[in-house]
Parts: sequence; structure tokens; C-alpha cells
Amino acid sequence: MRVLVSTVNRTDCAYLAGTPWFLRLVSGFRPRARVLGTELAGLVEAVGADVTGYAPGDRVFAYVEGTFGAHAELAVVPTGGMLATVPEGIDLEHAAAATEGSHYALSMIRRAGVRPGQDVLVHGATGAIGSAAVQLLVAMGVRVTAVCPAEHVDLVRSLGAAEVLPLGDRSAGAVPGRGFAAVLDAVGRSTFWHYRRSIAPRGVYTSSELGPLGQNVLLAAFGPLARRTGMRRVVFPFPMESAEVMQHLRDQLASGALVPVLDRSYPLDEVVDAYRYAGSGRKVGSVLLKVAQG
Repeated sequence: MRVLVSTVNRTDCAYLAGTPWFLRLVSGFRPRARVLGTELAGLVEAVGADVTGYAPGDRVFAYVEGTFGAHAELAVVPTGGMLATVPEGIDLEHAAAATEGSHYALSMIRRAGVRPGQDVLVHGATGAIGSAAVQLLVAMGVRVTAVCPAEHVDLVRSLGAAEVLPLGDRSAGAVPGRGFAAVLDAVGRSTFWHYRRSIAPRGVYTSSELGPLGQNVLLAAFGPLARRTGMRRVVFPFPMESAEVMQHLRDQLASGALVPVLDRSYPLDEVVDAYRYAGSGRKVGSVLLKVAQG
């Protein structure tokens, strides 16, 4: 496919820097992939002999973690995974930003076993994962309490959160008796111990990061025991990547339930600046990379 728009996201920055350390087992001491990039949207340039359902000229978007290459003008994408046509009425910028944070958010929601009607807290609701989590939860009928920097309270409220708590406020965290069915830390900057008293019995804490000293993985190992005894527990949200996940995200995008939050855009020749900004921790939603003109 001819890549017109990509993003520079946390996943890209992590592979470039080799952090956390275990990524180096996959990516190499120095990145094996010469061209990084995981999210892309553009036009089908050509299809393989056995490909059905796609034709040259189709508007498509995809997620290619592992094979990478989204920061190139042309990319090869398998049809059996995270690839779909862009819904009518959706521009390529929003389509390009609809997979990385959204599929991690969906994985957190599903791994935590969230159900309609529950109360869930999203910590870090302004990033690509957090902003997607708020919208996906609201779409499934969950009451969302979100935690974010004070300057972005109105933005997060516009995503559908029923309550938005400014980061650093005493109410934004360990409040006994809140009874959240799940706490989703979308930026990895809190801990289970911080939120433990705010989680209902049998409730779940999950984070997009390993946590201090890898505690989220260690605590998740005791999850089955905690579940049997009715205790609060930690689950680790191993990401789900499949055609079903991609179709779900496409449906949410088409319906308007998922509208990726866009921060700023860089041309391809400023990709270094895009990585610096995306890795600074200041971005809101997604950072776009304009690879080519459509």
C-alpha cells in the first residue's frame, strides 16, 4: 500500500529506544527494523495473486507492529490481520490513528473483564490509549471516571467520561469506597497499591506498563489465586491483535463511537522531531506523520 499518513506513538518510541529492556530480545540491541512505524493509512497500490476483498485504489488502514515499515512511502501488509478499509466519511488522518492506542485500550478492557453497567476508572485519559479507552468503554455502556491533567479536563469530558478528576487532586486516586470494577492505567504512572482501596472486591487493576520493578507482571501471577478468594487483583493486558479486533475498531470508527484524538502533525522529513515530541510525555492523543500527499 502507498502510505499517506502514519503516526509516531509510544510503541514506535519504545522500539527505537529498546525500552523496556525485554523489547531488545525482539528488536535487537540496535533496532533490526531499518524503517519503524506501526500505524498507517493510505491507498492500495497492488495486491497479491490470491488476495480478495481489496483492490488498487482502495482506502485502507492497518497496524503492523513486528513487521513495521509504516514510516515508508510503500509498505507490505498481510490481509489476514490488522487491516481494514477506511469507512466512508472518515479521513485518513483519523484512520491512521485508530489502531495503536485503540487496540491496546481494547485489550485492557477485555483482559479486565469489564461489562456494561460497571464503573471503571481510566488513569491517563489523554494519550492515545487513554482517550480510546474512555470512548470504547462509554460505547459499551460503562460509567467512566477519568483522571487527566487539569488543562485537559474539558477534552476528556467531551469524550464521554461521566466524571473527570484533575491529576494531582486528592480525589484522583486512593479514595476508599469508590468501588470501581476496574482501574485502567493507560500511561503506566500509577500503581495497584495507589488505587487498591478504590477498587471493589473482586475488582481488577491493569496497566499499560510493567510498573516499578516489574510489579504488575509479578502481581498478575497471583491473579488466579486472588480471583478464587474474592480479592482485588492485577491482570496484565497482553495485547490482542487479530482480524476480529480490527473489525471491531473499524465498526467503532464508522459509527462515530471512536474518534481518535489528534495532537500535531509533522512531515516525513521532520520525523526526528516527531519522535522527540511523541516521547516527551506531553502529547495528547496521537502525533501524525504525513508521509506523502494523496
